[in-house]
Amino acid sequence: MQVPLPPLDINVGFLPFASIALSMIVITVFVLAMLLPRDRRSIPLTSMIIGLAALGGGSVLLLALLFVFVDPNGTTAWTWVLVAFNFMMMFPAGLWFVSLIVYRDRQVDWHGWLWPGLLALVVVGSEILMGILFAVGGGNAPGTAVGWLGLGLSSIWFDWSMATIMLALVVWLPISGVARATLVALTGAAFVAPWVVAAPLVGAVAMGVLMTLSFVWFYRYLAGRPAVRAGDVGGVLGLAAAFSLMVAAQGAVVAMPGSELAAAGFGTAMAIVMTGEVAFVVRHSEDSYYTDIKRVQVATPTGAL
Repeated sequence: MQVPLPPLDINVGFLPFASIALSMIVITVFVLAMLLPRDRRSIPLTSMIIGLAALGGGSVLLLALLFVFVDPNGTTAWTWVLVAFNFMMMFPAGLWFVSLIVYRDRQVDWHGWLWPGLLALVVVGSEILMGILFAVGGGNAPGTAVGWLGLGLSSIWFDWSMATIMLALVVWLPISGVARATLVALTGAAFVAPWVVAAPLVGAVAMGVLMTLSFVWFYRYLAGRPAVRAGDVGGVLGLAAAFSLMVAAQGAVVAMPGSELAAAGFGTAMAIVMTGEVAFVVRHSEDSYYTDIKRVQVATPTGAL
Protein backbone atom coordinates (compact mmCIF):
# COMPACT_ATOMS: atom_id res chain seq x y z
CA MET A 1 0.00 0.00 0.00
CA GLN A 2 1.33 3.42 -0.94
CA VAL A 3 1.34 5.81 2.03
CA PRO A 4 -0.04 9.24 1.03
CA LEU A 5 2.17 12.21 1.83
CA PRO A 6 0.78 15.26 3.66
CA PRO A 7 0.19 18.16 1.26
CA LEU A 8 2.78 20.92 1.01
CA ASP A 9 0.07 23.54 0.30
CA ILE A 10 2.38 25.64 -1.87
CA ASN A 11 2.59 26.56 -5.53
CA VAL A 12 5.47 27.84 -7.64
CA GLY A 13 4.82 31.44 -6.65
CA PHE A 14 5.04 30.47 -2.99
CA LEU A 15 8.54 29.02 -3.22
CA PRO A 16 10.27 32.27 -2.06
CA PHE A 17 8.17 32.11 1.11
CA ALA A 18 9.20 28.48 1.58
CA SER A 19 12.87 29.46 1.38
CA ILE A 20 12.29 32.16 4.02
CA ALA A 21 10.53 29.63 6.26
CA LEU A 22 13.34 27.10 5.96
CA SER A 23 15.97 29.74 6.70
CA MET A 24 14.04 30.80 9.81
CA ILE A 25 14.10 27.21 11.08
CA VAL A 26 17.88 27.25 10.72
CA ILE A 27 18.06 30.59 12.56
CA THR A 28 15.88 29.25 15.39
CA VAL A 29 18.12 26.21 15.85
CA PHE A 30 21.22 28.43 15.81
CA VAL A 31 19.80 30.83 18.41
CA LEU A 32 18.79 27.95 20.71
CA ALA A 33 22.27 26.47 20.39
CA MET A 34 23.74 29.79 21.49
CA LEU A 35 21.34 30.13 24.43
CA LEU A 36 21.69 26.48 25.50
CA PRO A 37 25.42 25.64 25.16
CA ARG A 38 26.46 22.00 25.46
CA ASP A 39 28.88 22.76 28.30
CA ARG A 40 25.94 24.34 30.17
CA ARG A 41 27.96 27.37 31.15
CA SER A 42 26.13 30.39 32.55
CA ILE A 43 24.53 32.67 29.96
CA PRO A 44 24.60 36.49 30.19
CA LEU A 45 21.15 38.00 30.51
CA THR A 46 22.01 40.26 27.57
CA SER A 47 22.51 37.19 25.35
CA MET A 48 19.10 35.86 26.34
CA ILE A 49 17.52 39.22 25.52
CA ILE A 50 19.01 39.42 22.02
CA GLY A 51 18.12 35.78 21.39
CA LEU A 52 14.47 36.25 22.36
CA ALA A 53 14.34 39.51 20.40
CA ALA A 54 15.73 37.81 17.29
CA LEU A 55 13.15 35.00 17.50
CA GLY A 56 10.39 37.53 18.15
CA GLY A 57 11.56 39.62 15.20
CA GLY A 58 11.16 36.57 12.99
CA SER A 59 7.56 36.28 14.15
CA VAL A 60 6.96 39.92 13.19
CA LEU A 61 8.32 39.18 9.71
CA LEU A 62 5.97 36.18 9.40
CA LEU A 63 3.04 38.37 10.41
CA ALA A 64 3.98 40.86 7.70
CA LEU A 65 4.22 38.08 5.11
CA LEU A 66 0.81 36.86 6.24
CA PHE A 67 -0.51 40.38 5.62
CA VAL A 68 0.52 40.01 1.97
CA PHE A 69 -2.18 37.37 1.48
CA VAL A 70 -4.82 38.97 3.70
CA ASP A 71 -4.60 42.54 2.36
CA PRO A 72 -5.50 42.95 -1.33
CA ASN A 73 -3.38 46.12 -1.54
CA GLY A 74 -0.09 44.52 -2.53
CA THR A 75 2.00 47.71 -2.32
CA THR A 76 0.99 48.43 1.25
CA ALA A 77 1.48 44.81 2.26
CA TRP A 78 4.98 44.59 0.86
CA THR A 79 5.84 47.90 2.52
CA TRP A 80 4.99 46.27 5.84
CA VAL A 81 7.20 43.32 4.91
CA LEU A 82 10.14 45.68 4.37
CA VAL A 83 9.37 47.44 7.66
CA ALA A 84 9.23 44.08 9.45
CA PHE A 85 12.52 43.01 7.87
CA ASN A 86 14.19 46.22 9.06
CA PHE A 87 12.66 45.66 12.50
CA MET A 88 14.07 42.12 12.61
CA MET A 89 17.52 43.39 11.68
CA MET A 90 17.74 46.45 13.93
CA PHE A 91 15.46 45.99 16.97
CA PRO A 92 17.28 42.99 18.54
CA ALA A 93 20.65 44.74 18.19
CA GLY A 94 19.29 47.97 19.67
CA LEU A 95 17.65 46.13 22.57
CA TRP A 96 20.91 44.31 23.18
CA PHE A 97 22.88 47.57 23.38
CA VAL A 98 20.40 48.94 25.93
CA SER A 99 20.54 45.71 27.96
CA LEU A 100 24.34 45.92 28.10
CA ILE A 101 23.94 49.20 29.97
CA VAL A 102 21.06 48.11 32.20
CA TYR A 103 22.09 44.55 33.12
CA ARG A 104 25.86 44.58 32.54
CA ASP A 105 27.29 41.25 33.80
CA ARG A 106 24.10 39.70 35.20
CA GLN A 107 23.54 36.04 34.34
CA VAL A 108 20.33 34.22 33.48
CA ASP A 109 18.74 32.63 36.56
CA TRP A 110 17.46 29.27 35.29
CA HIS A 111 15.68 28.36 38.52
CA GLY A 112 11.94 28.20 37.95
CA TRP A 113 9.98 28.20 34.69
CA LEU A 114 10.27 31.83 33.58
CA TRP A 115 13.00 31.55 30.96
CA PRO A 116 12.17 28.02 29.78
CA GLY A 117 8.54 29.10 29.40
CA LEU A 118 9.44 32.28 27.50
CA LEU A 119 11.73 30.36 25.14
CA ALA A 120 9.04 27.77 24.50
CA LEU A 121 6.32 30.35 23.81
CA VAL A 122 8.51 32.37 21.43
CA VAL A 123 9.73 29.31 19.51
CA VAL A 124 6.35 27.59 19.19
CA GLY A 125 4.58 30.89 18.49
CA SER A 126 6.88 31.55 15.56
CA GLU A 127 6.26 28.09 14.11
CA ILE A 128 2.48 28.52 14.55
CA LEU A 129 2.66 31.70 12.48
CA MET A 130 4.66 29.84 9.86
CA GLY A 131 2.01 27.14 9.61
CA ILE A 132 -0.81 29.68 9.34
CA LEU A 133 1.16 31.63 6.71
CA PHE A 134 1.28 28.60 4.45
CA ALA A 135 -2.37 27.79 5.17
CA VAL A 136 -3.52 31.27 4.12
CA GLY A 137 -1.25 31.63 1.11
CA GLY A 138 -1.04 28.03 -0.04
CA GLY A 139 -2.73 26.33 -2.95
CA ASN A 140 -5.59 24.94 -0.82
CA ALA A 141 -6.29 28.00 1.32
CA PRO A 142 -9.51 27.64 3.39
CA GLY A 143 -12.01 30.45 3.58
CA THR A 144 -12.38 30.82 7.36
CA ALA A 145 -10.13 31.68 10.29
CA VAL A 146 -10.85 28.27 11.86
CA GLY A 147 -9.83 26.67 8.59
CA TRP A 148 -6.57 28.65 8.54
CA LEU A 149 -5.84 27.55 12.10
CA GLY A 150 -6.73 23.92 11.44
CA LEU A 151 -4.71 23.65 8.24
CA GLY A 152 -1.81 25.67 9.62
CA LEU A 153 -1.42 23.69 12.85
CA SER A 154 -1.83 20.33 11.15
CA SER A 155 0.49 20.97 8.20
CA ILE A 156 4.10 19.95 7.77
CA TRP A 157 5.08 23.61 7.96
CA PHE A 158 4.22 23.62 11.66
CA ASP A 159 4.65 20.01 12.77
CA TRP A 160 7.80 19.19 10.82
CA SER A 161 9.33 22.57 11.65
CA MET A 162 8.82 21.87 15.35
CA ALA A 163 10.04 18.29 14.91
CA THR A 164 13.23 19.58 13.32
CA ILE A 165 13.83 21.94 16.24
CA MET A 166 13.12 19.15 18.73
CA LEU A 167 15.49 16.81 16.91
CA ALA A 168 18.18 19.48 17.11
CA LEU A 169 17.61 19.70 20.87
CA VAL A 170 17.90 15.90 21.15
CA VAL A 171 21.26 15.94 19.40
CA TRP A 172 22.57 19.10 21.06
CA LEU A 173 21.56 19.06 24.72
CA PRO A 174 23.44 16.84 27.21
CA ILE A 175 20.38 14.97 28.48
CA SER A 176 19.89 11.24 28.81
CA GLY A 177 17.63 8.53 30.14
CA VAL A 178 13.89 9.13 30.44
CA ALA A 179 14.15 12.82 29.53
CA ARG A 180 15.86 12.06 26.21
CA ALA A 181 13.47 9.20 25.45
CA THR A 182 10.50 11.47 26.15
CA LEU A 183 11.85 14.06 23.75
CA VAL A 184 12.47 11.40 21.08
CA ALA A 185 8.90 10.07 21.44
CA LEU A 186 7.31 13.51 21.11
CA THR A 187 9.60 14.37 18.20
CA GLY A 188 8.33 11.24 16.47
CA ALA A 189 4.75 12.31 17.20
CA ALA A 190 5.42 15.69 15.57
CA PHE A 191 6.71 13.97 12.42
CA VAL A 192 3.62 11.74 12.29
CA ALA A 193 1.08 14.48 13.16
CA PRO A 194 0.42 15.84 9.61
CA TRP A 195 -0.98 12.45 8.57
CA VAL A 196 -3.63 12.57 11.33
CA VAL A 197 -5.63 15.20 9.42
CA ALA A 198 -4.46 14.51 5.86
CA ALA A 199 -4.92 10.70 6.09
CA PRO A 200 -6.62 9.82 9.42
CA LEU A 201 -6.23 6.04 9.05
CA VAL A 202 -2.50 6.29 8.35
CA GLY A 203 -2.10 8.81 11.16
CA ALA A 204 -4.00 6.66 13.67
CA VAL A 205 -1.94 3.56 12.88
CA ALA A 206 1.37 5.46 12.97
CA MET A 207 0.50 7.18 16.26
CA GLY A 208 -0.58 3.87 17.78
CA VAL A 209 2.67 2.16 16.78
CA LEU A 210 4.75 5.08 18.05
CA MET A 211 3.00 5.22 21.42
CA THR A 212 3.16 1.46 21.92
CA LEU A 213 6.88 1.28 21.13
CA SER A 214 7.55 4.26 23.41
CA PHE A 215 5.91 2.71 26.47
CA VAL A 216 7.46 -0.71 25.80
CA TRP A 217 10.88 1.00 25.84
CA PHE A 218 10.06 2.88 29.05
CA TYR A 219 8.89 -0.32 30.76
CA ARG A 220 12.04 -2.22 29.81
CA TYR A 221 14.30 0.70 30.75
CA LEU A 222 12.74 1.32 34.16
CA ALA A 223 12.38 -2.38 34.95
CA GLY A 224 16.13 -2.83 34.46
CA ARG A 225 17.07 -0.09 36.93
CA PRO A 226 17.76 -0.96 40.58
CA ALA A 227 15.81 2.11 41.72
CA VAL A 228 13.36 4.33 39.89
CA ARG A 229 13.69 8.04 40.55
CA ALA A 230 10.70 10.29 41.07
CA GLY A 231 11.83 12.40 38.12
CA ASP A 232 11.71 9.37 35.83
CA VAL A 233 8.17 8.55 36.91
CA GLY A 234 7.18 12.17 36.38
CA GLY A 235 8.62 12.10 32.87
CA VAL A 236 6.64 8.99 31.94
CA LEU A 237 3.44 10.41 33.43
CA GLY A 238 3.99 13.65 31.54
CA LEU A 239 4.42 11.74 28.29
CA ALA A 240 1.28 9.75 29.03
CA ALA A 241 -0.66 12.99 29.59
CA ALA A 242 0.67 14.43 26.30
CA PHE A 243 -0.24 11.27 24.39
CA SER A 244 -3.71 11.25 25.99
CA LEU A 245 -4.35 14.80 24.83
CA MET A 246 -3.23 13.92 21.30
CA VAL A 247 -5.38 10.77 21.22
CA ALA A 248 -8.47 12.68 22.37
CA ALA A 249 -7.96 15.33 19.68
CA GLN A 250 -7.22 12.65 17.09
CA GLY A 251 -10.48 10.91 18.00
CA ALA A 252 -12.39 14.07 17.07
CA VAL A 253 -10.66 14.12 13.67
CA VAL A 254 -11.63 10.49 13.02
CA ALA A 255 -15.19 11.06 14.23
CA MET A 256 -15.62 14.22 12.12
CA PRO A 257 -13.52 13.72 8.97
CA GLY A 258 -13.00 16.91 7.02
CA SER A 259 -14.08 19.10 9.94
CA GLU A 260 -12.10 22.33 10.18
CA LEU A 261 -12.94 22.57 13.89
CA ALA A 262 -11.62 19.06 14.59
CA ALA A 263 -8.43 19.82 12.66
CA ALA A 264 -7.97 23.05 14.62
CA GLY A 265 -8.51 21.15 17.87
CA PHE A 266 -5.87 18.57 17.00
CA GLY A 267 -3.42 21.25 15.89
CA THR A 268 -4.00 23.19 19.11
CA ALA A 269 -3.35 20.04 21.14
CA MET A 270 -0.06 19.52 19.30
CA ALA A 271 0.92 23.16 19.90
CA ILE A 272 0.23 22.79 23.64
CA VAL A 273 2.25 19.58 23.82
CA MET A 274 5.18 21.08 21.92
CA THR A 275 5.22 24.20 24.10
CA GLY A 276 5.30 22.09 27.24
CA GLU A 277 7.98 19.85 25.74
CA VAL A 278 10.36 22.66 24.81
CA ALA A 279 9.93 24.26 28.25
CA PHE A 280 10.49 20.92 29.99
CA VAL A 281 13.62 20.07 28.01
CA VAL A 282 15.19 23.49 28.58
CA ARG A 283 14.29 23.38 32.28
CA HIS A 284 15.55 19.82 32.70
CA SER A 285 18.85 20.52 30.94
CA GLU A 286 19.64 23.63 32.97
CA ASP A 287 18.34 22.15 36.23
CA SER A 288 20.70 19.19 35.80
CA TYR A 289 23.55 21.72 35.47
CA TYR A 290 22.80 23.19 38.89
CA THR A 291 22.39 19.71 40.34
CA ASP A 292 25.83 18.73 39.03
CA ILE A 293 27.35 21.89 40.53
CA LYS A 294 25.76 21.12 43.91
CA ARG A 295 27.01 17.52 43.75
CA VAL A 296 30.58 18.69 43.10
CA GLN A 297 30.41 21.24 45.90
CA VAL A 298 29.23 18.60 48.39
CA ALA A 299 32.03 16.23 47.29
CA THR A 300 34.60 19.03 47.42
CA PRO A 301 34.22 21.13 50.62
CA THR A 302 36.01 24.09 49.09
CA GLY A 303 33.56 24.12 46.19
CA ALA A 304 36.45 24.17 43.73
CA LEU A 305 35.67 22.79 40.29
